[in-house]
Amino acid sequence: MKLVSWNVNGIRACIGKGFLEVFEQMDADVFCLQETKLSQGQLELDLPGYYQYWNYAEKKGYSGTAIFSKKEPVSISYGIGIPEHDKEGRVITAEYEEFYFVTVYTPNSQNELARLSYRMQWEDDFLNYVKELEKKKPVIYAGDLNVAHKEIDLKNPKTNQKNAGFTKEEREKMTRAIESGFVDSFRYFYPEQEGIYSWWSYRFKAREKNAGWRIDYFMVSESLKENMKSAKIHTDILGSDHCPVELIM
Repeated sequence: MKLVSWNVNGIRACIGKGFLEVFEQMDADVFCLQETKLSQGQLELDLPGYYQYWNYAEKKGYSGTAIFSKKEPVSISYGIGIPEHDKEGRVITAEYEEFYFVTVYTPNSQNELARLSYRMQWEDDFLNYVKELEKKKPVIYAGDLNVAHKEIDLKNPKTNQKNAGFTKEEREKMTRAIESGFVDSFRYFYPEQEGIYSWWSYRFKAREKNAGWRIDYFMVSESLKENMKSAKIHTDILGSDHCPVELIM
């Protein structure tokens, strides 16, 4: 089973940069998006052979997630059941026979860490949500988690320690998720691999210089880790400031 996740930084813009060609070539069983930046009714996407599920933010042109699945899920749900979080369209959960698949777009802590305290509450509530799901069956959650976990996960760790995405607080929340029983699939296969990132700033020719961050993940319940066959970050695929990440089960 091939699973793909991509923060498209605006699906309409990404379509103009080759999204549909990439989607077709990747031929995923489940393909999820973050940061769709859509309101309902703004886009009709023709994806033959896929069931489509969209979660929109209340705020126009902001956040948003989607799941495209070849197989119809047993059930589908939107958000995590907490109104404060759910108005931003950040989570969709698809239930399959063997596991839950959750796509998530974690809130950014923003410049000068203006939203760090909100982010901390989100982290606790989201982890509680997936751990509750896990009581029923294993969970795979995927998306832009807006954190580089270790120094190996970004090009310039020393100069970013107080910046959004690499603060001590955010990294500790990621550690907690792993300690609670979730496996970072890419690190499972490549524990020491350096220089592989999933996001690059549009500024300072960052992608050209590979001055990036690994902030897009597939996190997998410990009970499923033996089922993982491979993990990949498609650094060669353009169309967004992020690239797609992949997990094969």
